[in-house]
Amino acid sequence: MNFFRTALLLAVLTALFMAIGFVLGGQTGMLIAFAVALAMNLFSYWNSDRMVLAMHDAQEVDAQSAPEFYGMVRQLAENAQLPMPRVYIIHTEQPNAFATGRSPDHAAVAATTGLLDKLSREEVAGVIAHELAHVKNRDTLTMTIAATIGGAISMLANFGMFFGGSRNSENRGIGVIGTILMVILAPLAAALIQMAISRSREYEADRLGAHITGHPLWLASALRKISRAAEEIPYERAERNPATAHMFIVNPLTGQGMDNLFSTHPHTENRIAQLEEIAAEMGQSGGSAAAAAPRGPWDSADEGGKGPWG
Repeated sequence: MNFFRTALLLAVLTALFMAIGFVLGGQTGMLIAFAVALAMNLFSYWNSDRMVLAMHDAQEVDAQSAPEFYGMVRQLAENAQLPMPRVYIIHTEQPNAFATGRSPDHAAVAATTGLLDKLSREEVAGVIAHELAHVKNRDTLTMTIAATIGGAISMLANFGMFFGGSRNSENRGIGVIGTILMVILAPLAAALIQMAISRSREYEADRLGAHITGHPLWLASALRKISRAAEEIPYERAERNPATAHMFIVNPLTGQGMDNLFSTHPHTENRIAQLEEIAAEMGQSGGSAAAAAPRGPWDSADEGGKGPWG
């Protein structure tokens, strides 16, 4: 049902893009918009991972440069029955992470140095398992395409402000009124659809990620820490590329106070509540999520004061 809903929402995004083309250029504009949408989807399919990783200046690591982190990803990928993804680190103090790639065979996971510095080994494992769940569910491609089309809709709507509506005889009545409505409503509708796609997939990734580690409260504890830190620690690259915000495990732009239609992510407390229910179903108890992931050897530093990720 969730896959059908996601496919439907992507179809609505494409239709909205075509509708803007119709307002700007009649039937010809609509056909051009459809061709552009197809081209963008193909480009996103082949280049989505490289685009997003470059936006955030992610640095690839391996078993030599980040042995503990790389080894953790390898073990979790085996647990999830996934091919080993490429592993990246982003140098920023805000704790966060995302996954990208067109398929499980062409996937990448990226974590910030803030995540590795501020969370325990168990909490980091919970986060990475969540990102691998996105890979396994093939959410990474869907969410990148949604970001691409959504951004293009906003750009095309702004373009319409300067050139007005279609002056074609077949579309003469839409003109100024259509342009005004398009400029106001199209970007809003696109944002709402992007948010609906993202939020519907986060709960599923939380659930699958909990089963990959076998410890739902690890992720619950991590979500609470990341959410609090994201409200206090700015992430400049995310601010410059807001279209990628929905790809992170927690919104890197602002702390969201309500689980409403305008959130890119479900409210953290709702996600934690689901994870606590899953833990209860597994017969696990251990108090609050915050106490469930003790700090361990992951946090030991080398002589230079850096963690095992380098």
